[in-house]
Amino acid sequence: MKSMMLKQVMGLGLIGMMAVMGGCVGKGETRYLEVRTPTIAAPSSEQEPVKIVIEPLEDRRDDKTRVGQRTHLWGGETVFNVAGDRPGEVIAQALADRLRNRGWRGRPWKVQVGPRAEVPDADIIISGQIADFSVTAKSRVFSTVLSASNKLSLQARNVGDSSTTIRSVEGAQRTTVFWFSEDDARELLAATLQDGIDRFVADTMIADRALRPAH
Repeated sequence: MKSMMLKQVMGLGLIGMMAVMGGCVGKGETRYLEVRTPTIAAPSSEQEPVKIVIEPLEDRRDDKTRVGQRTHLWGGETVFNVAGDRPGEVIAQALADRLRNRGWRGRPWKVQVGPRAEVPDADIIISGQIADFSVTAKSRVFSTVLSASNKLSLQARNVGDSSTTIRSVEGAQRTTVFWFSEDDARELLAATLQDGIDRFVADTMIADRALRPAH
């Protein structure tokens, strides 16, 4: 009886190991990551009387077909991308979400994403370029190492006095997980982006209907 039970346990263990190994083979599939995360709304619902337009960022990455990939333990890869395959729009929407809910001074601001021509009375037009926006996952035995990074240039054009404020946003994060899921990649990429947006907001301010350096 003990021998039979031992064989059953070993058999189940072998099946489990084969399932894990099978899951470590990439099939070249593309998985879409949702990197816009809910933000805490500002206490006041009264928006500041300044109109901000955020144009989709220009994608200047070398590889525009993906935002990253998972390299599987036994070969192959899974490709990561964002909804619509347009990270410039996703990043602009993430920045808009942040400013609408708790922008400068913790107050909500009037923000619209799209071409500047759609808001002819805008006070501030924010545009920019993407040099890097990526997440990678490398599977190893009993762990997966994830790395995310971004490198953005954000430019604010102030309509009132025709001045310009330019800020570079750059950051990277890394983590290791035992059991990998796509949420791990999504969360790390989103966290890295939000950290960059938070630093952009902290480094700037609104004064006289214009975006200025905070220091």
